[in-house]
This record gives sequence, C-alpha cells and structure tokens, in this order.
Amino acid sequence: MREFTDKKLVIASHNKGKIAEIKELFEPYGVEIVVRDDLPEPEENGSTFEENAAIKSDFFAKETGLPSLADDTGLVIPALGGEPGIHSARWAGENKDFTAAMDKIAEEIRKESYANGSPAHFVCVFSLTWPDGHKEQFRGEVHGYLTFPPRGERGFGYDPIFEPEGYGMTFGEMEPDAKHAISHRAEAFKLMIESCFPKKENDKSPSR
Repeated sequence: MREFTDKKLVIASHNKGKIAEIKELFEPYGVEIVVRDDLPEPEENGSTFEENAAIKSDFFAKETGLPSLADDTGLVIPALGGEPGIHSARWAGENKDFTAAMDKIAEEIRKESYANGSPAHFVCVFSLTWPDGHKEQFRGEVHGYLTFPPRGERGFGYDPIFEPEGYGMTFGEMEPDAKHAISHRAEAFKLMIESCFPKKENDKSPSR
C-alpha cells in the first residue's frame, strides 16, 4: 500500500451529495479537497464497481496532475438480478431523478412478487489514483432491506428506501453522523485511511 503524503486531493465526481459526504469524512485529516466540476465525467463503461471507479480516478488524476479519489456506488437488489447495481445512477436518468428511480424499483420489485423487506445492499468502491498511475482500491458494503414508500429527507440517492440491518429507520431518516458510522462509503473510507494515511501523533480523530 502507498502512503498518502500530498496536501491536495481532487474528487472525481460532479455529485454534490457525494462530494459533501466525502469532504465531511476527510475533515479530521487535514487534506484540502479540490472539486473540478469544469472537467467532464468520463464514460463509465466498466462491468464492475472497481472498473468504473478506476475510470474516473485515472481520468481526473491525469487531467489535474493531482491525486484523485473516485467512488463507484450502487444499490444491489438480489431479487432484481443485482440491479440497479453499477447502473444505479443511470436508473435515475439524465436529470438524476432518484424519486423516479425509486418508483421504478418499487414497480420492478412488485413484478417479481417481492415487497417491503426485500434484501438489498449498498456497495462503495473507492479508487485512489496518483498522477504517476499508481492506484489503490477499497470496497465497503452495508446490508439491509428495501422499504416502501420512501422515508426521510436526509441523505441522497436511494437512501429513503434502504433500511440497514438492525436499525429501525432508513438512511434517509438517519442523522448524518449516524449514517457515516455504518455506511458502505464509511467502511470503504475507513479501509483507505487505515491503509494509505499515516497515523499522526496526537491524532484524536474518531475512527469511522
């Protein structure tokens, strides 16, 4: 594993909700987060979360000359053959209408004779690419169940229809700190921090 010693990190995303969560996760580590929404997002034509995350982090690292962090995240529903999975954003369409995407999931679930309580899990893969092409990847998952109708105004994406195992509320209902403590993104982030970020003396930042 390579240690991260740079001061700046560009986030390879235009998703404001995702960027906000990543910025919050990095607050204790003294890394300046750079957003380059002037750059186009490359076509994600990979067949796995790992491949799609790498496409984005490689592109932004090459274009900016800075270490780049990308994540590919999706909701995996076994009853739908793993969909939307790596196509989670595409189900929301060009306008990123996740309300319509959640309605589509509810419709497809009913077609398969499933309803509330259908197993599902979120996957997040972080891809960290340096300008010289070196790359590290980390995968996090959180398992739970679907619930309809959507509940909660917090979070983003499919959060209002996902209830993590052992909790009586959806990600959309959780306080941000509570979600960050257990989410797929937090798990992948924790693995990345443990592997690539040197432990500072007197570091009192909470483990995630």
